[in-house]
Amino acid sequence: MIQRIRQRLDGNSQGGFTLIELLVVIIIIGILLAIAVPSYLGFKDRANESASKANLRAALPAVEAYYADEATYDGLTLAELKTYDQNVKLTTVKETDSAYCVDSTVGNKTFRIAGPGSTDPVSGACP
Repeated sequence: MIQRIRQRLDGNSQGGFTLIELLVVIIIIGILLAIAVPSYLGFKDRANESASKANLRAALPAVEAYYADEATYDGLTLAELKTYDQNVKLTTVKETDSAYCVDSTVGNKTFRIAGPGSTDPVSGACP
């Protein structure tokens, strides 16, 4: 037995992997991929959701600063918000005299906040 192992290690033989050994390795890799891919996609969705909500929460101070300066939400646009905060990352800004709706899309996740008074992001785009 030891002599056979020593021959194989010395490289004097032309041996390689058998078909069964290769199939076992391919099956193990397939099982690992079947576990890893759905897990990765779940992490990515949760990260997109968190980023979208964070964008909305970060934009609220700019919206409230606009209202404090203008005493109305009329005329509120993404360009106007960027004058208050350059890092505002919103998709849509809709306004009336007394209310607003802002939304943010990251990946395939879209959330909105309609205000004033609401600070909790809700799934979906502004109507």
